[in-house]
Amino acid sequence: MKWSPSLAFAIGGGRFSKMGSWQNDDSVIRRVLETSKTIALVGASKNVERASNHVMADLQRMGYRVIPTNPGLAKQNVELYGERVYPNLEAAFADHEIDLVDVFRRSEDAGEFVDEAIKFGAKAVWLQMGVVDEEAGKRAVSAGLDVVMDSCPLPESRRLGISGPST
Repeated sequence: MKWSPSLAFAIGGGRFSKMGSWQNDDSVIRRVLETSKTIALVGASKNVERASNHVMADLQRMGYRVIPTNPGLAKQNVELYGERVYPNLEAAFADHEIDLVDVFRRSEDAGEFVDEAIKFGAKAVWLQMGVVDEEAGKRAVSAGLDVVMDSCPLPESRRLGISGPST
């Protein structure tokens, strides 16, 4: 079978509909949620009212190790839920073997973090609800990463009956 971008999307993350927009693939979502053990969370917040804070806490309760990244919090030497906050993905990858990069940033900023996930060897990238960068998704899939966009792992794990990473 000859490789092609359309084949890569069928294998690596999602696919484009006939209208050209990204669609997530349940088999990819399942693989990411079951095989990822360590997650770098870009855009972590210590504010308990922020979605990134809630998602980090819940992912930890599910058994994932979540490494928060936020340059402002890292300067304050704070911890979130027992984890050191890193200033960026490069520093987080230097200390941890990260499987998944979960991005809580605006769509226009997401590509930078997707490119870093590729560069530093992540296996998957997850762009949170409302975050879509189809060009970055194409780059990630072409590099062999699984990609999920405009979604959150918490409702997806409940919908698919996944309680945490496979052991």
